Amino acid sequence: MTAAGPEALPMRVPAENLPPHVRIHEVGARDGLQNEKTVVPTEVKAEFIHRLADAGLTTVEATSFVHPKWVPQLADAEELFPLLRDVNAELPVLVPNSRGLDRALALGARRIAVFGSATETFASRNLNRTVDESLAMFEPVVARAREDKVHVRGYLSMCFGDPWEGAVPIRQVVRVAKALLDLGCDELSLGDTIGVATPGHVVALLTALNEAGVPTSAIGVHFHDTYGQALANTLAALQQGVTTVDASAGGLGGCPYAKSATGNLATEDLVWMLDGLGIETGVDLGRLTATSAWMAERLGRPSPSRTVRALSHKES
Repeated sequence: MTAAGPEALPMRVPAENLPPHVRIHEVGARDGLQNEKTVVPTEVKAEFIHRLADAGLTTVEATSFVHPKWVPQLADAEELFPLLRDVNAELPVLVPNSRGLDRALALGARRIAVFGSATETFASRNLNRTVDESLAMFEPVVARAREDKVHVRGYLSMCFGDPWEGAVPIRQVVRVAKALLDLGCDELSLGDTIGVATPGHVVALLTALNEAGVPTSAIGVHFHDTYGQALANTLAALQQGVTTVDASAGGLGGCPYAKSATGNLATEDLVWMLDGLGIETGVDLGRLTATSAWMAERLGRPSPSRTVRALSHKES
């Protein structure tokens, strides 16, 4: 018997040229909380990550091993990571340099991420280096991680636009993306850091990367919803064969180094769309929504996710 009523929504209507399964790379606990004005207690972060994994998310980015001076919201990485030993999910962590890698490996991290830029201005403001100097800094980090059989993700920010430089030439993005792969990164996350991408731009960049020898299987996408384009851009990427999508529970986050960056694509909004398309994620939308509503209460404000608001309102 087919379920009826509101609980059967969204109705599943598959579309052509879409992958059967999408892996959601959940970034709310790291990229989301690092942008909060208040520091979330370590125990709350740990429970948040446990709840996200219990909702079916298989990759939950846990924290960042950066200097506390730069991201004080994540200064408790050493205290948090041991509390996550029983989490049934992959737990990537961000490392900016060799010192960050040392700290992460000492705690048993098996998936790391480095954070690069496609533009010189953002590289200077975020890493205090040029793009090429940043790549040189990452080289020993990636090499040592690979020696230890640690999975390496390469974040590439400002792929679609930069608040200081404006439009970013596609060839410029391709050059840095290839450089990150050549260093040994296992996957790339293409970041629309200020949320200015549109679907045609997404297709053009993915096509150019393919033509330059970057396989779609190595690419994830990370969209911000500044202009309300995140879901449209995600669908365009899926139609090009992308199967890894970054999202943030409850739409938490932005970028502390880019003032015009608003929240990440909300994981619940993404799951609602994917469920409607018949694309499997393994995520229980009800549990995820409850988790984001729980975190919103602790942050003292409503969730910006439209799906969280809609489902929470229906329940109330």
